[in-house]
Order: sequence, then structure tokens, then C-alpha cells
Amino acid sequence: MRKKRERRVFEAAFKIEAVRRMQERLTVHVPLSVIARDLGLRPQQLRGWEKQIDARVGQPPADVFPGEGNVPSAEEEVRRLRRENEVLRQERDFLRKTAAYFAKDSR
Repeated sequence: MRKKRERRVFEAAFKIEAVRRMQERLTVHVPLSVIARDLGLRPQQLRGWEKQIDARVGQPPADVFPGEGNVPSAEEEVRRLRRENEVLRQERDFLRKTAAYFAKDSR
């Protein structure tokens, strides 16, 4: 039976530094596989971190890599507003139907 590997956890600062080093070394044409091996990572992992950093440019490291199921504050606000918007739509639709029902009876 195969042993289950323990999942490695990386700090946000490490991820940011790894991506910075990757970008620096790519400019001098070092292959991504070599960079990843030197850092003890997979190439896909570095690319994923790079995409995550690019998507959240200018945000603090805690919001770039929130970790452990945490959501950056801006994304959480968007989720809350979407939930609230859905409730408001349901209330609006209910009021429209109610108004139409009573308008039909008053004729």
C-alpha cells in the first residue's frame, strides 16, 4: 500500500519570492523546469502562483494568497453583494406577481 504524502504548505511571502525569482530567471532564458526543480516545486505550481499574483496586482500578500479557504476581502464583498442582489430580485419578482394578481381582481 502506498503512503499518503503530506501536503506541503507555503507562506505567501515564499510564493511571491518564488514567482519573482522565476520571472527574473526566465528573462535570462533559464527553462521553467530547471527553475522549479531548484526551488523544489512543480512548474505548474509556479505558473499558478504567477497567475494568482497577476490577477490581484497591488493587493497585500494576505489577499493575494489568502490560504486555507479564506477569501480576499474584496471577493468576499462581491459574494455578499451577489447574495443580497439575489434576495432583492426574489422580493421584486414576488411583488410584481402580487401586484399583477390584485390588479386583475380590481377590474
